[in-house]
This record gives sequence, C-alpha cells and structure tokens, in this order.
Amino acid sequence: MRLTVIGCSGSFAGPDSAASCYAVEADDADGTTWRILLDLGSGALGPLQRYASAEDVHGVFFSHLHPDHCLDLCGLYVLRKYHPGGALPQIPVWGPAGVARRMAKAYDLSDPGMSEEFDFQEYAGPVELGPFRVEPYAVAHPVPAYGLRVTAGGRTLAYTGDTGVCPALDDLADDAHLLLAEASFRHGEDNPADLHLTGHQAGHVAARNRVGRLLLTHVPPWYAVADMVREAAEVYDGVLAAAAPGATYEI
Repeated sequence: MRLTVIGCSGSFAGPDSAASCYAVEADDADGTTWRILLDLGSGALGPLQRYASAEDVHGVFFSHLHPDHCLDLCGLYVLRKYHPGGALPQIPVWGPAGVARRMAKAYDLSDPGMSEEFDFQEYAGPVELGPFRVEPYAVAHPVPAYGLRVTAGGRTLAYTGDTGVCPALDDLADDAHLLLAEASFRHGEDNPADLHLTGHQAGHVAARNRVGRLLLTHVPPWYAVADMVREAAEVYDGVLAAAAPGATYEI
C-alpha cells in the first residue's frame, strides 16, 4: 500500500499546500492498481492531477463535510461529467449522513445533484472496495466526523481526520503501520475541546498504540510544522515526520 500526500494544510489551503487530500494505492490479486482518496479538500483537485488522471480514482472517502475536507468534489464532478472523451463512469463516494445533499448544495444543484457521477454512500460499518477495507470510527468534532482505518495486503494506515482527544483514537490507531494524525493546536495553550489535536496529543496516541510510523498533518498555515513535530517527539520515539505535498510513503 502506498500513500501520497496531495494536500495537508490545516483548515484552509495554505501558500505551500492545498487542504486535506491523500491518495492511497494498492494492487488487487490480479495486479490491478486501485486508488482511493481520503478527503478532497479545498484546492486539492489541482495537485491531484499531477499524480492521477480522472479515470484512475476508484472511490472517495470523506472524514467529514467541512470544506477543507470535501469541497473539491465539486471540481471532480465537473471533470467527470463533462470529460471530452465522454462522461466518466460513476464512482462511489462515502461520507457521513447527508453527504449527497451536502455536495449538491455546495454546487447549487437540485435533484439528482451529483448522483449520476457519484454513488453516494453513508458510513454504516466497514467498506470493501477492491483490495481495500476501510473502517470508519466516529471521532470528536463539531460535526459528524470519522477517523478511517485502511487495510490492504496485511498493512494498515490509520487516518484521524479532524478530531479532539477521544477513546475512538485508540481503536483507530491500534498497531497501525502508519498513523496519519492531525496536529492543529499547540500544546499548553487554551485550546477548545473536541475540535483538534496538538502534536503532543498525536504523539501520545501513536506511542500507546504501538504505531510503526507517525505522520503529522493538517497544521494550519499560521503555525510552524516543525513545532508540532517537536511536540510529538517528546512522547513518541518511533519514526516521525510531517506530511509534505507530493511526498509518498510505502506502508
């Protein structure tokens, strides 16, 4: 399984990165490469096209429906609907309850919205797509939000999405080979509850769940990524780095 960071800026696109979007690839038993997207946030569709053509996306999984995690599905809708080679086949899009309505509203569409281009599904348990098993875990955020545990070929990627500290993070991260964890707040400040993690908190989650590698992401442009890495390193002594646009990781 391979992870490519398309966008990793927290809460909105920054000067050096689009908002949240991560491409995950794995081969099935026949050797066919499948590619899914974890989130498709504001600004992400542009850089995505450096790494994948429209025809090569097999499914999209939203952690939640804030714009920095879902809004560029609008552009993908246009790309697939009006492709010069003809409309592209429908692909599945999973998300929290109301995902189809939310995306139709984002593009000011009436019925049937984007449903001819995307097969919208709401999380109700594990999802099987090609070689992937994707397990959603409800996490702490002001809107319905999920962490996503992705398994293929005996390897596991855990993605927190946006979340405050909550028990679900331990189930999500348990023995994961790579934990992609948000780190939007700084440790020791008066941060709102049930909204985001600090680098320090992400490090704690990785350490107590025996995570093989911790990759910090979703750092807002007003903070230094290096500060979040230093926080995590205080409590986690495994392989640690910050996500960077275009970086690829073998899992």
